[in-house]
Amino acid sequence: MATIRRLRGRWQAQVRRKGIPPRAKSFDAKADAEKWARNLEAELDRCGNLPDTRLAEQMTVRELFQRYLREITPEKRSASSETYRIRAIMKRSIAHRTLALLTPQHIATYRDERMAEVSAGTVIRELNSLGHAIDIARKEWGVHLPQNPCRLIRRPKTPRGRDRRLRPDEEQRLLDAADKGRNPFLRPLVIVALETAMRQGELLGLTWSNVDLDRRIAHLPVTKNGDPRNVPLSSRAVTVLQALRTTSSGEQVFPTTKSAVGQAWLHLRQRAGSSDLHFHDLRHEAVTRLLERGWNVIEVATVSGHKELKMLQRYSHLRAEDLVERLG
Repeated sequence: MATIRRLRGRWQAQVRRKGIPPRAKSFDAKADAEKWARNLEAELDRCGNLPDTRLAEQMTVRELFQRYLREITPEKRSASSETYRIRAIMKRSIAHRTLALLTPQHIATYRDERMAEVSAGTVIRELNSLGHAIDIARKEWGVHLPQNPCRLIRRPKTPRGRDRRLRPDEEQRLLDAADKGRNPFLRPLVIVALETAMRQGELLGLTWSNVDLDRRIAHLPVTKNGDPRNVPLSSRAVTVLQALRTTSSGEQVFPTTKSAVGQAWLHLRQRAGSSDLHFHDLRHEAVTRLLERGWNVIEVATVSGHKELKMLQRYSHLRAEDLVERLG
């Protein structure tokens, strides 16, 4: 039987059962104390064990993410982008809620507010981070929650993959615009990206020790999907890399930063009149060109690093006019 008593101006509910630690909590209203005690005793009668909900009642979403950033995020390859994403969530009002009081309705409200500000893809990644952090807290940190509220809401519809192709003469306009910029590595980056289908992060992480110009192979020890791969180099890519090698004094093939490339790319596409072009669209263009040359999906996947061949479907939007000749 629970004990309800007045203590220092508040109502304290205490639940005691033989063989388990006592639980107590204080409330401003007696009715709230009685309700809490009833729910706790009902849980104990149902499962035979008294759940320790103190961590869930004390830990806010902000505190959850602080621990997650210390212990989980640093082990990920995407640590920098996840850190940026989580810190943005920690500035929102949802971060002040305790886990015990966080409901699917709160998360749905957050989802809808963010959908009015950012893309569906961004919202999905934020909800994934929150859901994973709560899962870790429940499974490994002793935070008792009956369920993960993040798993009980509808996710935004996964956005359709971009299928932006380079327009006629657009590649040359990009290269001309790169020549007029301040970043000397942007032109070779654009060319090698179009010739190899490497991601921007893979290009910026490429080292000379992993480039064999004689064999025309670039080795990527760390990739997005976790598997290393060897990328064949076209003669055009080799020519560009040879020119870089003669002027390079460091280990990085492209000694520049993601931030610097991002700023330079914004200016470049303005000069080229390609305001809607993303750097990642160069990868899409490169993969599609390989398919247009008659490469099969296995060969293309070897170059691009796709684990699931169905993922190549979003890259294979061949121009109808390019297929007319095959029809006869």
